[in-house]
Amino acid sequence: MGFSTSFAQLGFSHEIGVIAGPVAFQSDFGERYNFETNAGNTGIGIGLIHYINFSYRADCSCYTTDTYFNDHFKLRSEISWNTTKLNHFGRWVAPTQTGINADKLRAHSGEATNFDIGTQLEYFPFSIRAFSVQVDSWAPFVSLGVHLTKYYPKVATTWGDQDPENLDNYYGPWHYPYGGLDNEFINVNSGTTWSVVGSIGTRYKLSILSDLMVDLRWQYYFRDTIDGLDHQLNSNKANDYLVWLNFGYIYYLD
Repeated sequence: MGFSTSFAQLGFSHEIGVIAGPVAFQSDFGERYNFETNAGNTGIGIGLIHYINFSYRADCSCYTTDTYFNDHFKLRSEISWNTTKLNHFGRWVAPTQTGINADKLRAHSGEATNFDIGTQLEYFPFSIRAFSVQVDSWAPFVSLGVHLTKYYPKVATTWGDQDPENLDNYYGPWHYPYGGLDNEFINVNSGTTWSVVGSIGTRYKLSILSDLMVDLRWQYYFRDTIDGLDHQLNSNKANDYLVWLNFGYIYYLD
């Protein structure tokens, strides 16, 4: 409340909205750059968003000082949730693979569930003021920001004794990636990490006080256990990340 009040006293106006859409989660499940993996490990995300609009003054119902920043930037805050069920896809689990390790991969599944809170700075290359008074107009944007993520991974297997914490139930090569040294590649513990968020999208002016929005987000986590799996094979080249295509509705409060 204090945060919003402070900005209101400075004369900035506010917008609120909701977003939702499909999430493609990229992790140690499946095969990198594999279409089946990208299409199969998809989930859903929803969120609440809030904007500080620097171009309009709430205290006088008038425009702010005409500066480039005020007319081309908005500050977006967000609380969101996403979840994705995870399975292995690609050649290592193809029907032609009949060995024990292929069976272990097919038996292994997971779920990545994340809560996010964070801020992004959105840049609009065209005038925000001009967009605000033109119904049926478009306002493309790009954004960059930082989110704090609380993650809750789930891991399951139908192999062996079906104990998700028994490492012998999982793919054999994950056990000894470097000269016989074992590693704890399964991690079912929840945790907290930072993530960087970038997106590209556009708004559509539905009415003077409301917009529709679509944006494509890339979110990179600073940890590799978001999915409950962190094997150390050479194919593990990046931390977990997601791509989220979201659709939103935004309402102008002031």
